[in-house]
Amino acid sequence: MHIKTSFTRAILAVAVFVVSLSAAGAQFPERPIRLLVGFSAGGSTDAIARYYATALAGVLKQPVIVDNRPGALQLVAIRALMGSHPDGYTLFLASGSAMSQGPGVRSDLPYDPLKDFTSIALVGTAAGVVVCTPSFPAKNIDELIAYAKQRPGALNYGSSGVGSASNLQTELLSNLAGIKMTHIPYKADAQIMTAIMEGSVQIGLSPVQGAMPLVTSGRVRALAVTGSKRVPQLPNVPTLSEAKAPGLGRVDPYTYYALVGPKNLPGAVVEKLNSAVRQVAVMPKTVEFMNSQGYEIFNGSPAALQDFVQADTKKWKDFSKKSGLGK
Repeated sequence: MHIKTSFTRAILAVAVFVVSLSAAGAQFPERPIRLLVGFSAGGSTDAIARYYATALAGVLKQPVIVDNRPGALQLVAIRALMGSHPDGYTLFLASGSAMSQGPGVRSDLPYDPLKDFTSIALVGTAAGVVVCTPSFPAKNIDELIAYAKQRPGALNYGSSGVGSASNLQTELLSNLAGIKMTHIPYKADAQIMTAIMEGSVQIGLSPVQGAMPLVTSGRVRALAVTGSKRVPQLPNVPTLSEAKAPGLGRVDPYTYYALVGPKNLPGAVVEKLNSAVRQVAVMPKTVEFMNSQGYEIFNGSPAALQDFVQADTKKWKDFSKKSGLGK
């Protein structure tokens, strides 16, 4: 009799818990939402986070506050997310280096994006641009490859740190092209651009959004954009797919932006957040903003984000095994 009573109580407790989660999802959100960003204010990820925070606030009828937690390749923000309550009030706009690039080449990270995060939506992808100091003799990516092959290791390329998108994507490009350049790590994309302008490094790979003002002003020179599609903001800059060297189009996307929550986020909350992202994605102002910054909008389900991350992680794991890059 006692066992039967205990079992009944357990069933009732589960039922109450499920109902409470459903009710919470129906009422969500009832207070401001915190959106973690693993980079300092002013960068590419911060720019898209602030746009979406404002737009989502209008849809959800609650403030969405960007919380910049830079450091340790987004680990500061990731730890804050993993330590938060799974109620939808703490979210993370992760870039590709945290979601699949880093996890694909490293085995020492203290998290697994597909197990420790709840997927909400893929917000968009970003093209990258290969830039050089204006005095560099190569005029396009094929000339860069020829130059580098004649001088193995003599060229310096800058990145925003070991394991960053700019580091990993340049290593992938170098591997595909059969060249060797010397890596000079910095702390931010802006520092790379300064170093290229000064000539202390010759090459860099940066998000289009961050490099575009310097390219258009002539302070750095664009050699190619990533992927197979030219960027409207730089229509005269060829894609890596247009190079004579085969396979360079695999350097695509440069990075992407994924909205995630802590693990065990209730399904009703995920559904409401995904719906809000999809509403924002089709707004004319969003289309204008994303196009102006060199971003491509995505408007899909949480499952679509998981599939995207799984495929990109496999790409980077395969590259890591082939190249020996990573830990």
